[in-house]
Amino acid sequence: QVQIVESGGGLVQPGGSLRLSCAASGSIFCIYGMGWHRQAPGKQRELVAHITGGDRTNYADSVKGRFTISRDNAKNTVYLQMNSLKPENAAVYYCNDQIREPTDLARYSYWGQGTQVTVSS
Repeated sequence: QVQIVESGGGLVQPGGSLRLSCAASGSIFCIYGMGWHRQAPGKQRELVAHITGGDRTNYADSVKGRFTISRDNAKNTVYLQMNSLKPENAAVYYCNDQIREPTDLARYSYWGQGTQVTVSS
């Protein structure tokens, strides 16, 4: 069993910052790619940022230069530092990890429950 728990969401004013965290726990042999997605009301879920096991990163064009994804492999945790937040960044943010369990050669995609980010004055 693998558990994914996000934290760090909340209400912030435009121009402000938030740091999201996502910790994986349980039966984990290795975590490959880790990413953050978001879904705003009435819109499809979209990729925000992704980091590979080799620390290569990629970002949605709309967040480049403002958001930074990073990971701490010792803690099985991925972070998303969000700066200069805009009202259009408001959404539920979901963590997604590609994880291999000790007893299985395959890797599976695990999602967290989501954390709400609200950007409003």
